[in-house]
Amino acid sequence: MQQSLKSPFRAIVISRDEDKKQSVEMRDFPAEELMDGDVVLKVDATTVNYKDGLAITGKSPVVRRWPMIPGIDCSGTVVSSENTEFKPGDQVVLNGWGVGETHLGAYGEYMRVRGDWLVRRPEAFSAHDAMAIGTAGYTAMLCVMALQRYGLTPDRGPIVVTGANGGVGTVAVSLLSGLGYEVIASTGRPQEADFLTSLGAAEIIDRSELSEPGRALGKERWAGGVDVAGSHTLANVLAMTHYGGAVAACGLAQGMDLTMTVAPFILRGVSLLGVDSVMAPKPLREEAWRRLATDLDVKKLHSLSQMIAFEDIVATAKAIVEGEIRGRVVVDMA
Repeated sequence: MQQSLKSPFRAIVISRDEDKKQSVEMRDFPAEELMDGDVVLKVDATTVNYKDGLAITGKSPVVRRWPMIPGIDCSGTVVSSENTEFKPGDQVVLNGWGVGETHLGAYGEYMRVRGDWLVRRPEAFSAHDAMAIGTAGYTAMLCVMALQRYGLTPDRGPIVVTGANGGVGTVAVSLLSGLGYEVIASTGRPQEADFLTSLGAAEIIDRSELSEPGRALGKERWAGGVDVAGSHTLANVLAMTHYGGAVAACGLAQGMDLTMTVAPFILRGVSLLGVDSVMAPKPLREEAWRRLATDLDVKKLHSLSQMIAFEDIVATAKAIVEGEIRGRVVVDMA
């Protein structure tokens, strides 16, 4: 059923004054101030990612346009379309493309975006399911695909997942275990061991084993990895990767630096696979969402996600930056 765009609509808006002091408020936003695009969406559900937390708290320069409606993920219904690929009523998913950073994002009731940014939502997922996956889960799938393209099959040995209690980590653990891999989950919250085991982790290690400066080469412990931390953690993961293994890197939770030697690369033939979800081409996105629909256990998906209301976004964004959120957060825009 075709919907209409109302104005104004409620939104969370980040602003900055002349002294570059940031403020966040929930207010009415005029529809005529939506940015250019050929598709208008009604936001059915969204999510709170680590990047959203950084944007709202201002702890990292994520936002590059002011004022900004944050929110990098959307599961929505097409309201109107000038793009021949989509028509009113279509169910779509949007991840990345600078949404919530340079283009008004999903923490409002409506969005106007480019149709070539959109992927049709798989029928296997509801709007809430799609946001329980979100950019974090979609990024985890891209990491798994990168490791598989490299040739890392389950018989090659275990895969370590850092930040295993976070959004990327929980989905990565679930995906990898479901595909037959032995998963080693690294976490700063060892009290969550039972939860990670329920997702399929075979072994839990404390992140302190990886988070301090280490040796150029360590004991070979895993065939590959999915890393969200960067910095010393990524250096140590690489230093302990089996000969001919590979690590997919997609985050910087510990830091953007990577101080290490070339030893893992030239003595063990280890490969570092960079994974970008923001500007990934559409065919790769479509493949990732197809794979999620077949490879991700929906029951596990529900166990690793929680639902919040629109009014709870700001508080949750602060909590996720402080490392207080387990798994995925879905925002019910109703």
